Amino acid sequence: MTEPTIEQTFTLAVRHHHAGRLPEAQKLYRQILSRQPQHSGALHYLGVIANQAGRRNEAVELILRAVALNPINPDAYGNLGNAFKDIGKLDEAIAAYRQAIALDPSAPESHSNLGNALREKRQYKEAVAALRQAIALSPNFPEAHNNLGNVLRDTGQLDESIAAYRQAIALNPNFAEAHNNLGSALKDKIQLDDAAAAFRRAIALNPSFAEAHSGLGGALKQLGKFDDAIAACRQAIALKPTYPDAHWNLALTLLCTGQFAQGWQEFEWRLRISSLKLERNFPQPFWTGENLPGQTLLIHSEGGFGDTLNFIRLVPLIAGRVGNIVVECQPELLRLLQGFPGVDQWIPRGQPLPHFDCRIPLPSLLRVLAFDPRNVPNPVPYLKAPRAIAESWQARVPRDGIKNIGLCWAGSHTDLSRRTRQISVFAPLSPIPGVRFFSLQKGPEADQPPPAGMQLIDHTRELADFADTAALIENLDLVISVDTAIVHLAGALAKPVWVLIPFRSDFRWLLDRQDSPWYPTLRLFRQNADEDWNAVVGRIAGALRDGTKSPP
Repeated sequence: MTEPTIEQTFTLAVRHHHAGRLPEAQKLYRQILSRQPQHSGALHYLGVIANQAGRRNEAVELILRAVALNPINPDAYGNLGNAFKDIGKLDEAIAAYRQAIALDPSAPESHSNLGNALREKRQYKEAVAALRQAIALSPNFPEAHNNLGNVLRDTGQLDESIAAYRQAIALNPNFAEAHNNLGSALKDKIQLDDAAAAFRRAIALNPSFAEAHSGLGGALKQLGKFDDAIAACRQAIALKPTYPDAHWNLALTLLCTGQFAQGWQEFEWRLRISSLKLERNFPQPFWTGENLPGQTLLIHSEGGFGDTLNFIRLVPLIAGRVGNIVVECQPELLRLLQGFPGVDQWIPRGQPLPHFDCRIPLPSLLRVLAFDPRNVPNPVPYLKAPRAIAESWQARVPRDGIKNIGLCWAGSHTDLSRRTRQISVFAPLSPIPGVRFFSLQKGPEADQPPPAGMQLIDHTRELADFADTAALIENLDLVISVDTAIVHLAGALAKPVWVLIPFRSDFRWLLDRQDSPWYPTLRLFRQNADEDWNAVVGRIAGALRDGTKSPP
């Protein structure tokens, strides 16, 4: 019998490949290469199989050999881009996709893949352009609409991203990934029932879709269905044990329901969530709480200013376990925190670090200490403005019988979708007699004009750092703020502080409480499920009129 020609063998191999019979296809491709080592097609498709099998570096090597032999094959460049992207070489992936497009500008898949890679590089404008080009070439391309939705969601264009996901689903109702992404965008919009429905549809289409189970858990938590949320997160973890987002969602649900022992364990998974960018690549080991006399521990700040102000109180509780403690913190906090007990040396973030033997992020002390926020040590005040700075502010805050109140209406936290960001929300406070207001707002929102009739004194341009802000707050009678660093600063200074918080808030504020064990002088004004912020501020206005310091 005559041996099949190389081209006949290649045709059969491709047929096996397209049918998903990868072992048979791989065997034939290798037979071809044994007869013709420079066969670019066999090299190319062997590379594709290697990438499908997770052998990324082998895939890159094989496809690079293929394009060197046949530099005018757009499909090979497209698959080379896929292989580069899968090993994290985004610049090389983008270059390969662009070469595929140069060879065949009419291929929508290449434009869509380019858009995905540009998204990972955070080149959002170029990513949107590439994805819109893919859609222009193929309007019925559901993956391109889904990918466009991802970029629009990344850039905060939630309505547009929801529309893109819905278009992807209209084109392919069984597109589980698009249903999951739609759920995430709806959750960001606080359309929680619709979000849960989208996640459930994704799960119905793909019961092993761990991301959808995790997303459902997050939506159910915000809906107050905590047992169901925990079950959904645990199902996600059962399907994908090392999925950090599922562990993180589980942690937040456990913590806000008071299940702290397991909650702090799960809380550590935040360090593995790539989008949070919290992990620090230190060669020194992670401290787990053991006694290390004579050794130096680095405690490094993590997250925003509020986290540092809140958790710095934990440091004295572990001071006896190590020889020396070095704390790295945000430079804006350094003058305020200098001299805090238990700390041997302060380093502003970004400056060279001294020698240390082990390290731990500041929030991880919660796990080391098996901390129970319902029984908080270190009573307030545990921070104090430097005396000279506090005295310099006394003359700027009148003492004439009128109540001096600090206002803060926006924070820098990334999860602000459920928080007010406009000073206009405080308009009901304007006509209240016997009060004057001081701005504590920094950042771009500081330039908003006050509501009509509000006396708002603004010294914020003179607040160089948190030591100055603490000095101003110490000279006020009350602080009213959204949930931001100002709240933690006022609470640590033992200043009365009233906080506007959304219906489902940060785990620190627990559930259904109007007070807080973290800060005895703090009062929570919670949004009800069906309330807007005007109703919350209305209750605050009533409390001010009544002359009380607790919500009704």
